[in-house]
Amino acid sequence: MKDAATRTPVSIMRKAIRHLQAADPVMGDIIQRVGAYRIQFREPGFETVVRSIVNQQLSGRVAQVIFGRLVAAVPGGLLTPVNILALRPAKMRRLGLSKQKTLYIRDLARLTRKGAVDFAKLADLADAEVVELLTKVKGVGVWTAHMFLIFALRRTNVLPSGDLGIRAAIRKAYGLEELPKPAEIEVLGQRWHPYCTVASWYLWRSLEPNANL
Repeated sequence: MKDAATRTPVSIMRKAIRHLQAADPVMGDIIQRVGAYRIQFREPGFETVVRSIVNQQLSGRVAQVIFGRLVAAVPGGLLTPVNILALRPAKMRRLGLSKQKTLYIRDLARLTRKGAVDFAKLADLADAEVVELLTKVKGVGVWTAHMFLIFALRRTNVLPSGDLGIRAAIRKAYGLEELPKPAEIEVLGQRWHPYCTVASWYLWRSLEPNANL
């Protein structure tokens, strides 16, 4: 049986929450306050990475508008490498994409079309291999690769230690004077293994209870 919202096996979800509560009282308090684990997944394909590139350094509302324009600009609303490359860069710029993001999305499309990035095979790769492959694409950094691992490939032990939201949530929950450095988060996160993804989701939701994560 699988939870309809998370599509994560209920037995694994319960095991993860029990582990986090036992290993870290602060995390246990967050779990109790936030409630059920209801992560929202995305499809593990080309469109998801395009969306991540569009979202970079933009508010959620603005990014949603620009992404919607991009979808509306391609045949059938299908964001495929072929459809992206059929758009002129100038047209993509008029949709609201910056020059850099236009280059990034087109680079991703070219690499995907020629098979250098094969989304069908990513599920068979280890986390580090996925990060290594995706970060070869211009504009795709470790953060974007981590988001893909969490929300598209549904990996259970990913800790995006450089994420500002994670850093802010840890500072607040653990009563720190300053934002923790990524290396400090990696040390703290050792107690959450092998369920760092679940811990990360709860940290995000501790700051934004209604976020669509």
